[in-house]
Amino acid sequence: MATDAGQRRAVKAVIPAAGLATRFLPATKAVPKELLPVVDRPVLQYIVEEAAAAGINDILLVTGRGKTSMVDHFDRRPDLEAHLEAKGDLKRLAEVKRPAELAEIYTCRQAEPLGLGHAVSFAESHVGNEAFAVLLGDEFTDEADPLLPDMLDIQARTGGIVLALLEVPWDEVSRYGVASIKPSSENGEGRLEVVEVTGLVEKPKENPPSNLIVVGRYVLPSAIFDAIRRTGPGAGGEIQLTDAIALLLEEGTPVHGVVFRGVRYDTGAPLGYLQAVVQLACQRADLGEQFREWLADFVANTKERG
Repeated sequence: MATDAGQRRAVKAVIPAAGLATRFLPATKAVPKELLPVVDRPVLQYIVEEAAAAGINDILLVTGRGKTSMVDHFDRRPDLEAHLEAKGDLKRLAEVKRPAELAEIYTCRQAEPLGLGHAVSFAESHVGNEAFAVLLGDEFTDEADPLLPDMLDIQARTGGIVLALLEVPWDEVSRYGVASIKPSSENGEGRLEVVEVTGLVEKPKENPPSNLIVVGRYVLPSAIFDAIRRTGPGAGGEIQLTDAIALLLEEGTPVHGVVFRGVRYDTGAPLGYLQAVVQLACQRADLGEQFREWLADFVANTKERG
């Protein structure tokens, strides 16, 4: 089943955010992982900002039980805004207003987390027949290294599927979904390399086809919803998005991968989350210099004591 090319560039995104975040318990018992702060902005805001900067103006959050505060973050707070305005704290006032100005935020509820494909399927009535982006809720790219705009442009030209690929050491490949590839006629811009994906293997135990893994950015045609319906439970007994993509690939839908070599922050586990906090804190104009000095002293003292 080939997909029509030359369609409108996607302007909608879906952020699956219904998971239980067990790796961060007990912190995430009452606070969604997506709202954990990276310095002074929650992870989810960085992701929405990434989408907005790429021209996405309509975002659907697929949420679960106990996660209504994610939607609240992108709502207005007139009481807080009035308090800051009365104090003359215009900088914080602008920061408090900013989330509500990024995009139109919609929400639907996934009663039970049954896999990424299952979560994405909830977006069908919202997306309709349009192409759309999927952004996983625990990773984002540095604003100086955008990835999503190129993915959206490629999908609009080809009408197919576009995946974000990341090169990892060969001894780590078995932990991820891995792409088999061949050269593509699509030209990457600048630091980007574009390849044609010929197959997908989930967590290969031996003879991986490449060391390019699929990471949390996808641009998909609406045909993915029918493919998800035709996809049975896969790894972990869940309905996997990768399996639905593989089904469309077998049926003739073009699949391209963008090999990303920019800066990516992965906050899905405590170590990556802490690394993102430190990296972004060090870059801040308002506190970076003092924080870097403190961090250097702390590391030096730790080595001396160790």
